[in-house]
Amino acid sequence: MIKVVGIRFQRAGKIYYFDPLDYELETAMHVIVETARGVEMGTVLIPPKEVEDDKVIQPLKPVIRVATDEDEKVMERNKEKEAEAYVICKEKIAKHGLEMKLVAAEYTFDNNKLLFYFTADGRIDFRELVKDLASVFRTRIELRQIGVRDETKMLGGIGICGRELCCKSYLTDFVPVSIKMAKEQNLSLNPTKISGVCGRLMCCLKNEQDTYEYLNSRLPSVGDYVTTPGGMKGEVQSINVLRQLVKVIVDNGEEKELIEYPVDDLQFTPKRRKDVKVTEEELKELEGLEDSGTETAEEEKPERPARNNYQQRDNQNRGNRYNQNNRGDRYNQNNRGEREDRRQNNRDRRNDSERSNDHGNQGERSEQNRHRNNGRYRRNYDRRNNQDGPNRGEQNRSDNS
Repeated sequence: MIKVVGIRFQRAGKIYYFDPLDYELETAMHVIVETARGVEMGTVLIPPKEVEDDKVIQPLKPVIRVATDEDEKVMERNKEKEAEAYVICKEKIAKHGLEMKLVAAEYTFDNNKLLFYFTADGRIDFRELVKDLASVFRTRIELRQIGVRDETKMLGGIGICGRELCCKSYLTDFVPVSIKMAKEQNLSLNPTKISGVCGRLMCCLKNEQDTYEYLNSRLPSVGDYVTTPGGMKGEVQSINVLRQLVKVIVDNGEEKELIEYPVDDLQFTPKRRKDVKVTEEELKELEGLEDSGTETAEEEKPERPARNNYQQRDNQNRGNRYNQNNRGDRYNQNNRGEREDRRQNNRDRRNDSERSNDHGNQGERSEQNRHRNNGRYRRNYDRRNNQDGPNRGEQNRSDNS
């Protein structure tokens, strides 16, 4: 377990963990910390607590200090300087004739970096603009291109519901929203009614998707046959998802009648609902509304785990190479040992063959059996037998006589 404190740098932004050290921190307190962008002022959202080690990206950076009144004044001056930098940057963009829309300007707490956020249809070559801005502000300049959803989150606004935008008020991440969600909720596929201020599908479609999936799973499909409380069978004509009501066409023998029943009063066999399909015409008409979900660009993580992953992979690769080399060494050592054993066996066989030449035909037969499968020494043995065999035979006969 490790002790951490959760700090947020932007409203509705992500929460990052830092080491609280010995500071007594409470919710809504302002603190000074060091991030990847530099020294920043953040707000304590989660008081110090202990979490598991695997949930924290190491190394954990410590809190520098609790913000003072002077630090608050520095933040106010930075806000004034950001407004001036925004105006100057817009003039420079017009001067260079770049097709980009400036969204916001932001100073880091220590004024070591000035960030400009902008939107554009494609890639923009702003190298000359960066040089021009650096000569004016005499600090490090960074330009970041963001999407329309990030732009709306930074600027804020009022939704069609009359409330503040969800992304500005409480959403920390953008989730993917698809046209299938709108069809599942029986919404009109009119782009002006299902799109938000950013021009993409409304984020609230995702919020209600789970509820609609559950309610739809309890209802029959249109065209299915159900049994009414009176024991009559009828065909489903329409359904009301939120009220859980079903309109059924019932034939009482004389005429057909349309009656509305609560879904709990009907008897039917639940069927696995088919996936909602979107036609090509609908996709073409609503092209550009879907967004796979992007990460908010106004914040930068204080840690970069990807770099650590690369290092881990490098270490693993080094370890693999080391293990392979070790395996290769062991393999070579084993081969060398086996070769030495074979050589020693061959020497022993050669010595045995020389000794067996002095023991007559029985020694010759045993020598032949030992060298029957050894082609390397068979020719040498046959050559010796051809030279010495007859003489030995005569000696044996003379000895026997």
